[in-house]
Amino acid sequence: MPELWMPGATRMDIGDHQPTDGGPAKAIGHITWDRNASAAKPAALVSYETLASYFGKNSAGQAVAPHLLWNPFTGRVTQFVPANCRSKSLVDSPGGTRTNRAGSVVLQVEALFFPYCTVDGTVYPRLVDTPCKGWPELNAWVRSWGVPDTWPMGRPVDFTSHRSETVWEKQAGWYAHAHVPENDHQDPGSWPAFTTQQQEDDMTPEQATQLKTVYDRLAVAPWTYKGAQTDRDAYNYLVNTDKNAKAAVDSVASLATKVAALEAASLSDAQLAALADKVAAAPALAEAIAEKVAAKLAARLAE
Repeated sequence: MPELWMPGATRMDIGDHQPTDGGPAKAIGHITWDRNASAAKPAALVSYETLASYFGKNSAGQAVAPHLLWNPFTGRVTQFVPANCRSKSLVDSPGGTRTNRAGSVVLQVEALFFPYCTVDGTVYPRLVDTPCKGWPELNAWVRSWGVPDTWPMGRPVDFTSHRSETVWEKQAGWYAHAHVPENDHQDPGSWPAFTTQQQEDDMTPEQATQLKTVYDRLAVAPWTYKGAQTDRDAYNYLVNTDKNAKAAVDSVASLATKVAALEAASLSDAQLAALADKVAAAPALAEAIAEKVAAKLAARLAE
């Protein structure tokens, strides 16, 4: 089962745990937008601690708290309610869809950001212009709850509203606050691209299959790619080749030592006499030796 509390996030449980209604799993992207700034008049970003305290300890903030407060500049995340409970960052008008509950999960993420905020002297017009630290981990945790890496109403690229209650009720995925029925907010204006899974979704089916094949063959280590016509992977082949090469070098060195020993050896008079006696006692051996000596002499004379 996926984790109710995002691993690595600070837990600030505000209680009020109420279930969702079931249905397509959703995630909602928000920005805090706690100051109005512009290109002509940028403003300093409000501190993370201020917003975390507002949602976690202030009664007015708790009434609209999301699941997660995410700082895209540092990667810090604070979670206020568990994943399988509704949070209350969306307007939920009487009748119609219960926006905060309309899914098996409705995970709401508030990014600490407003357009033209300044951090360490740099102005950031859009959320995607920030470092987006911690996004891969956040994206993976949301995905673990069955929220697919898709935007049923389109990935937000500006502050234009696009709302369809039919799409909202029937399709799983990520939604901008600007996509949610019964709401009038237009944020977040932009959102970072999905991680690895979305990169595969952007490929053709053939490319995705090819990439999966490579991933499968690289499952042990980057050097363990195995070709279609071999039962050995590249890494083991290199290791074995290295071992064989070292063994060959050692064998040659040993042979050279033996040859040198033979070249340096000399026979005593007694050994020569004993060898002569053995040759004389074996006429066939003597004849073979004579033939070899004659062949060697002939070869030398021909040089």
